[in-house]
Order: sequence, then structure tokens, then C-alpha cells
Amino acid sequence: MFHPRARLMIKMALPALIIGVLSSLMLIGMMGIAAQLQHILWQSLPGLFAVRPDSPAWIIGTLTLTGIAVGLIVRFMPGHGGPDPATESLVGMPLAINALPGLGLALIVGLAGGVSLGPENPITAINIALTLIIGQRLMPKTANQEWVILAASATIGAMFGSPVAAALIFSQQLGGTEETPFWDRLFAPLIAAGTGALTTQQFFLPDFSLSLHFQHTPRFTDVLMGSGVALCACAIGMVVVYLLPHCHALFQRLRHPVLMLGCGGFILGCLGVLGGPVTLFKGLDEMRQLLHLPGNSASALFGITLVKLAALLIAASCGFRGGRIFPAVFAGVSLGLALSAAFPALSPAVAISCAILGLVLVVTRDGWLSLFMAAAVAHSPVLLPLLCLVLLPAWWCLAGRPLMLVNKPSPAARSESRL
Repeated sequence: MFHPRARLMIKMALPALIIGVLSSLMLIGMMGIAAQLQHILWQSLPGLFAVRPDSPAWIIGTLTLTGIAVGLIVRFMPGHGGPDPATESLVGMPLAINALPGLGLALIVGLAGGVSLGPENPITAINIALTLIIGQRLMPKTANQEWVILAASATIGAMFGSPVAAALIFSQQLGGTEETPFWDRLFAPLIAAGTGALTTQQFFLPDFSLSLHFQHTPRFTDVLMGSGVALCACAIGMVVVYLLPHCHALFQRLRHPVLMLGCGGFILGCLGVLGGPVTLFKGLDEMRQLLHLPGNSASALFGITLVKLAALLIAASCGFRGGRIFPAVFAGVSLGLALSAAFPALSPAVAISCAILGLVLVVTRDGWLSLFMAAAVAHSPVLLPLLCLVLLPAWWCLAGRPLMLVNKPSPAARSESRL
């Protein structure tokens, strides 16, 4: 009745659907707990002690204590809260089951405490590990890579509220042959991503779009200016990439996780005082505040960009658990606004979308994801051809450049470091 290809696709349809729902619920649950804890730390407690939550003492104190708390989790929880986040990409190796509670707790505390990282890496790692463990028991003949792709697709779809991002990302890895066409291989991941996105939308609608009104169809001058913005964003982002191994090595000299993360939290608090509360947290809600900040001068916005990128560098170096995409998007918005304020001929929509494209490209080195995030924030289909053209010189300039990762030490190096 069905072609063998169709039977193979339908075999994974139900597991993909279940994985999509459960991955989304994991995301919603952890983000909900973090939001409640954030409300306590930044609204209830300051009111209780009659302290302004944006006061320097509260910002520095809260982030320092957040660093100490995450350090204690990393030191004493089984699995040490997962691997060093500076060495892991968005989709890494599956974690041991005993590392998951510590990783989840470290993520929740960091998000609530105001650390400049997003939730994407830890939640993806948790969903991959759980999916792999359950999948191996229920369907042992299915390859581990299949479970990894399904869990990652479901999480990405749930996080961005759309299966398109997952489809674009995994289009680079899945490929196709005459026997197994590309869309056959994408069938189950797209079910997982779509189900994850729909499940998330039952609770809240992930909305990355800003009110950016692009008044005309793109011109070639817009492409040239947009390319300049993207290249500027890449240059600034690569400074962070080159500094990451050095900053990471400095924190590693402290050796103890509580010292590393406590010092990192203190530095993040000082940066929060310098840049203001808008530079705290993952940046998704805060980027909308940038459009209405009083005194939105080019220099002030550029300063906010540098503070946010510095906070991202410190948070990624000292051991906080989290991802880099959301802070990079915030920095792209502030950089785009700064360049648009400095050069009035540059449209804010073009400047912001191209700056996001450049910075996300630096931190992820994924052209599809960068294009998706830039288009999602701009929320203007007419800009899509421009963004496709702007992506090309940015990608060309980043070819062969180091990734925003610290190389893992070899086993021999780790044993020597203990001596």
C-alpha cells in the first residue's frame, strides 16, 4: 500500500511528534521557573528591602551572588553542570544523565540573576540527552544521530516559534541521495520542529520582531550600506572571538568554580552598572527597550553595544551556562541603531537587520540561522533579497576565521594541569 520510503518516514513520525511536544514543554517549564525566580530577585526582594533594583549595589550584589550560586552548583552537583560552555557549540555531544539536573539548575539561576546569556545551548543539550536515553531503550535499532537531530530540531522550533529555523540549520547536515532524497530525511525533524513550535505557541508566542518601518523597496545603495554594517558587525564580533580564549584562560587560573563564577558575576554586575539594566539578562525583551531609551545618541548606543558584548565575553569565559545567540541579537539591535543614528541616510531597518546578521554569523558561523534571525527581527519580507546579498561578503570575510569556541584540552594536558 505504501512505498518503502513512505513507510520509513512514517515510522519516525510519531516519535518526532512526541519529542516535539516534550521538548517544548521542557523549554516552557524551565523558562517559567526562571521567570518566577527573576521576579523574586529583581522585584519582590528589592521592594522588601526598600532598594531600587537598578541601583548599583543591587545589580552588583545580585550578579555576584548569582555567580557564587552557579559556582556551587558546578562544584557540588553530579556531572558538574555539564561541560565547560566555552568549549561547546549549539548542538554538542550528548551528556550523561547525571549532568542534566545541575545544568538545568545552573541555567535557571543564571537566567534569573541577569547573566547575559540565552537558554538555547543548555536546553538543547538537556533535550538531546533525554531523547537519546529514551529512544535507545524504546527503539534501539535507530541510530543515535537520528535522536540527536530530532531533539535539536524540536528545541530550536520551540525556542524560535517556527520550524523554519530548524529546517534551515539541518539542511546543511542532512543532505540527500538518489535512494533517500533530502525531504525524506527532513520529514521527521520537520515534524519535531513544527510540533515543538505549535506547543510553545499554546503558552506564549515567541516574537522577535521590532517595529521597523522600511518605507521603500531596497536599492543598490541599501545593499552597499547594509554590507558595510554587516562587515562592521563582523569586525567587532571577531574581537570578542579572539579575546575569548585569553579571557577563559585567565578565569581558569582561579581553578575553583565558585571563585571563577563569583568573580565573573562581580564583573558582570559592574558592566550592568556601566551599561544600565537594559544590558542585563538574555536581551530578547530588553532589545525592545532600546527603541524608546531617552537620549538615544549614537555614542550612547555604541557604548551599550560594547557593554553587552563585554558581558557576553565574561559570561561565556567564566563558566555560566547559557547560549550566545540572544545576546548577539541584542548587540546587533543596539549597533544597528547606533550606526543609523550616526548616518541618517542609513535606514534603521537595514542597519539593525544587517548588524544582527553579522553578529549572529560570528557567534554561530551558521549562515541560515543568521539570515533567519535578521529576517525575524526586521519582519519585512521585502528585505530578504537584500539580506541574502549582504550575507555573502560577511561570510567571505569570516572564511577560515576561528569560531567562538575554546579548544578542549587533551587528556594529557588535563592530567598535567592536575600535577
